[in-house]
This record gives sequence, C-alpha cells and structure tokens, in this order.
Amino acid sequence: MRKTEWTTLPSKGRGARKAPNFPLGEKSTAEASLWTVLWKKPQAVMWERLGLTFQVAAYARAFLESTEAGAPASLKVSVLRMEDGLGLSIVGLNALRWQIAEDEVAKARATHAPAADAPAPIRRLRATA
Repeated sequence: MRKTEWTTLPSKGRGARKAPNFPLGEKSTAEASLWTVLWKKPQAVMWERLGLTFQVAAYARAFLESTEAGAPASLKVSVLRMEDGLGLSIVGLNALRWQIAEDEVAKARATHAPAADAPAPIRRLRATA
C-alpha cells in the first residue's frame, strides 16, 4: 500500500488576491461577507487549483441558510458534509491530507517574547575607580 503524501497549504492562503466572482448570481450582504472570509483561508489555494468555485459558493449559501431559525436538520447535516469535502473541518483536512503550514514568524515571536508575568531584570551599577 502506497503512502499518500500530505499537501501543505500556506498559512497566508492566497495572499492579497481578491476572491473570485460569486458564481451563483446575486448574493446577499451576508453571502458576500462569508465569501470574502472563505477565500482568505489556506484551503482556498486548493479550491482555486481544483476549480471548486461553485462548490464553495454552494457551501456559503447553504451555511447561511442552515443558521436561520427553523432550518431543517438535513440542511445542517449537508453543511457539515460540505465542510469536510472542502477541508474546512479537522476531519476534512485529514481526509484530504491537507495540512496548514505554521506561521514561522508568529511562532518565533511567541517563543522570543517576554512572558507578561516575568519579573523585570535587575540592573546593577558598578562603581569604577
């Protein structure tokens, strides 16, 4: 059995590139906001590569519908499955064998930043003759 390699997604996602045009016609304000947020995620690199624009749009629309009062449980289950298929959940990331690269700069800052509760260093002056 051949071991499948993992794909490492950049933690910054697609960078500063704009989200693609929403392919499902008119979008609500909420859909527009969610659409922008989704396309900033690291997973968007693969969505773009695989041409999953319609699937991401369908997810955005279904997600918002599933959060409305009285939304059927079947819609909520569908949204959870869509999240897995798009790699938006931990289960989905693992199933797709996608991993998100660590932000090395943030990691370095965290390891070199002084602890908030650390005592201030003691400085001593020495007299020189």
